[in-house]
Amino acid sequence: MNPFSYARPTETGTAIKTQAKESQAFFLAGGTNLIDLMKMGVVNPSTLIDINRLPLKGIEPHAGGLRLGALATNSEVADHPAVLKDYPLLSLAFNAGASPQLRNMATVGGNLMQRTRCSYFFDLTMPCNKREPGSGCGAIDGINRMHALFGASDKCIAVNPSDMSVALAALDATVRVRGGAGERAIPFHEFHRLPGDQPELDNTLRKGELITAVDLPPAVFTKNVYYLKVRDRTSYAFALVSVAAALDLDAAGRIRDVRLAMGGVAHKPWRLYKAEDFLKHKAATAENFRAAAAIAMEGAKAYRYNQFKLRLAPNTILEALTKAAGTNTPS
Repeated sequence: MNPFSYARPTETGTAIKTQAKESQAFFLAGGTNLIDLMKMGVVNPSTLIDINRLPLKGIEPHAGGLRLGALATNSEVADHPAVLKDYPLLSLAFNAGASPQLRNMATVGGNLMQRTRCSYFFDLTMPCNKREPGSGCGAIDGINRMHALFGASDKCIAVNPSDMSVALAALDATVRVRGGAGERAIPFHEFHRLPGDQPELDNTLRKGELITAVDLPPAVFTKNVYYLKVRDRTSYAFALVSVAAALDLDAAGRIRDVRLAMGGVAHKPWRLYKAEDFLKHKAATAENFRAAAAIAMEGAKAYRYNQFKLRLAPNTILEALTKAAGTNTPS
């Protein structure tokens, strides 16, 4: 690990100015991802800016919905009464991620910023355009079992590892950021990027911007929700495929509204808009769910070692929708 400077500001503006003036200055919150990257030599900060003293921990009502402070921990959000009552899908996603110890440290803002778990990204001896632009992508012709089905490029086929972000994508959240030019709100579907020709860029944050909060819209999906994560082991493993499913059903069991998003299949949380449009105003039946899953898989492209995902993904969508249709509260 290389030497670095350490700053611990108490004002948000000071933290932003410190980060903006150095090309390799990193914000530090829970550190559950960043410290690992430093130990492995994947990132080498010149300065760590500890933001844990900033006033960004609150969880409070906002504009008819709920505002999650960037420094609220995953556990605090998952167990918050307002989240359990009005946004149970988010609570399910949080509790599917990592271990209790990590959830007690990891923050909302840090979760949004976590890097891919592609083994080629972590291995300094292997080519990786995300770690070293222009070096190539070792995963394309390598061991790509965990990799993308959608939105990949010839530069990168890595996937986003966050469970929280899959639920936030389904819930149409908004990411609030602050930088030298002021504050701005980023719709969640615009926050994370597909790799394209610049896979080193995970998101649309500008230099010197700090995530301050995530805003949830007024609650609609309070009952019939489910988060299904398929992984190699139940304890602390990243998703092979995950699905966030939320249904708003009328008294007759017809679907008034629906939200679907997938994890483990793209460089960003993958929203299933066409499948949602198909399901709206239809009955919540296995036949319709199966048809929606087939629609969701249009355009999927597998690689040598992740061909199994072409069957796993639609089956996971089907099961998540089926569980959501019969589920009232998270367990």
